[in-house]
Amino acid sequence: MNETKLWINGQWQEAKETYELTSPYNGEMIAKVAKASVSDVEQAIEGAQNAFLSFKQTTAYDRAEILYKVVDIMRRRKDELAEILAQEAGKPISAGLPEIERTIATYQFAAEGAKQVKGETVPMDAAPGAGDRIGWTKREPLGVISAITPFNFPFNLVAHKLGPAFAVGNTVVLKPATQTPLSAIVMAEIFKEAGLPDGALQIVTGSGGELSDTLVTHPFVKKVTFTGSGKVGLGIKEKVGLRKVTLELGSNAAVIVEPSTPIEKIVARCVSGAFSFAGQVCISLQRIYVHASIVDAFTKAFVAQTEKLVVGDPLDKNTDVSAMINPNEVSRIRAWIEEAKAQGAVVATGGTFTERTLTPTVMTNVTADMKIVCQETFAPIVSIVSYETLDDAIRLVNESELGLNAGIFTNVLPDALRAADELQAGAVIINDIPTFRVDNMPYGGVKMSGYGREGIKWAIEEMTDMKFITMKKSF
Repeated sequence: MNETKLWINGQWQEAKETYELTSPYNGEMIAKVAKASVSDVEQAIEGAQNAFLSFKQTTAYDRAEILYKVVDIMRRRKDELAEILAQEAGKPISAGLPEIERTIATYQFAAEGAKQVKGETVPMDAAPGAGDRIGWTKREPLGVISAITPFNFPFNLVAHKLGPAFAVGNTVVLKPATQTPLSAIVMAEIFKEAGLPDGALQIVTGSGGELSDTLVTHPFVKKVTFTGSGKVGLGIKEKVGLRKVTLELGSNAAVIVEPSTPIEKIVARCVSGAFSFAGQVCISLQRIYVHASIVDAFTKAFVAQTEKLVVGDPLDKNTDVSAMINPNEVSRIRAWIEEAKAQGAVVATGGTFTERTLTPTVMTNVTADMKIVCQETFAPIVSIVSYETLDDAIRLVNESELGLNAGIFTNVLPDALRAADELQAGAVIINDIPTFRVDNMPYGGVKMSGYGREGIKWAIEEMTDMKFITMKKSF
């Protein structure tokens, strides 16, 4: 059994307390994890500020080289990294390896992005009385960034915070989810090997409830980037003041299936979007709106495909779906399903539980006010709903406080373009599931799904300040 430490100022530092990390799949002890105190966090932030004073002076070339070295190291160690995901997050190897591949791509995008940060000239002579001046802008790093990350993509979502931050010369204090600290700790080793200066990355593990105030309000912190629950995100937004902030707060992603869609070509993809990593994905497919003329055929095919999924050990390469992150989450979704059934919903397949798992579950005869429909389930459960017209489908998708990704399957171009205009979401995915994401696209939500955008190019903009400079040509 391992006992972890805090990563502060380029050194491993013991904490006064630890907590037990257990496997989501079988409850066995994995490690004793260092539990940071407020004073540990303050030390980390102060160390990051000191490191920033020199790190911001490094060249774009040097920062890109560090990130390219991270890419090379991760490629060599990707099988080991996927096993860490399986152990601490319960993510099947079949989903863990693609996450590592995406993480590698994210750091590569960040390395390339480091060399693309630029300003623009401003035509000063376009204004009266300024013809003897030249003007230009430049982007400058902010300073210390607090990054608070969730359990579901502990490598890739961390990369979306560390990659763009380091690309432009910021330093980061990272607080990973309590269930997934090991992935962050191994990244400290990788960045050290890649040549990241000591202090540029600080890692404090422990309770978000105990540490978040300091991470959000310390005067050295210039930006907070958070991925997690809406309740916590709103609390951060209230405390952050004039600091920059990016919030990714989840969704109840929906897709529309129009009658022109060849069902046999999309069902397997939809099943994957609904149940990958036990539905514990911010853009997991949760609501499927199917035209009335094809809903019976679609539901039959979807249920049959769902019943082929293998539930089991995340370290088994044949496993499709494994445990939810902890038994409390299983209890929560069980109560939601029972409540929906009492209100008339029907379980078409699945709906069986152990202490740690829920079999992939398909619900029909649901209504928009049921928790399994209107709230983020973060579980292996999807609802299929019939509609009559595209107007109805768009209205049903938009009848939500959330709006991260939405999708539509259709062979009718005007309908696709109309949905792109009218669906209230941060991204509209045409002819694929809303679970689709690649790491160089802008990513973020509207309404209660978030604030700001990730994706390397856009994150770099949000992790820098624009400075304007003007000069008279003569005295």
